[in-house]
Amino acid sequence: MPPPLLELQSSQRHYCAITVGEDAVVSAYRLSEDRTRSIVGAILSRGVAATFSTISSLSKILWRSEPSPPKKSRPKPQSFAKTSPLTCLKDSPRKGERLTLSPSGTLAAITDSLGRILLLDTHALVAVRLWKGYRDASCLFVEMLLNKDKASSGSMHIEYTKSDYCLCLAIHAPRKGIIEVWKMRTGSRLLTIPCPKGSRILQPSARLSTSSFSPSYSPLEVYLFNGDSGQLSVLNRHIG
Repeated sequence: MPPPLLELQSSQRHYCAITVGEDAVVSAYRLSEDRTRSIVGAILSRGVAATFSTISSLSKILWRSEPSPPKKSRPKPQSFAKTSPLTCLKDSPRKGERLTLSPSGTLAAITDSLGRILLLDTHALVAVRLWKGYRDASCLFVEMLLNKDKASSGSMHIEYTKSDYCLCLAIHAPRKGIIEVWKMRTGSRLLTIPCPKGSRILQPSARLSTSSFSPSYSPLEVYLFNGDSGQLSVLNRHIG
């Protein structure tokens, strides 16, 4: 992330951690790490510490000094050990449950214990949308096909590009028995798909392509798993 608006702006970037849990629905922390530190500096800092420890041990053996009382060991600082809070949303007894990131990482869908779904802009750290009445819901981002002209053409070999798709959010509401697909960020509901009890929405960690030689764009897909029949099907990419 770039520096916050109230800080001196520069080309430097920092990492931001977004968490959900019982203490806050959502929290954001700035993670500190000196990424400009050279490899030589890291080797010297560790080597000097190890050398000093070795010299200290040898001096104790040579001079046979009286053993000093044992000291309590302190935890060594790790990478990203220093954090500073940026913002948080506390609304007891509301608790954050799940967090799903968009492919670019700029949006996060967060479900809570009161059946709400919060759409968070991870760069500005502001909520851009809120859904209510979705208890026990799960969310996944999906790319849906918008270009109807290509889809309705008679050509058998259609090459789609990224501009032919739009980013959407698939919401599985098991208590309602439906899957809804909403256009990001503030678009309307595009699809409502009924699903049987015991169904789940799944997403592979890598995008699946029909052919490694095909120049066509491989969209982000979501699969519907029927827990009763064991059938796995892909959600419809085409809108309308």
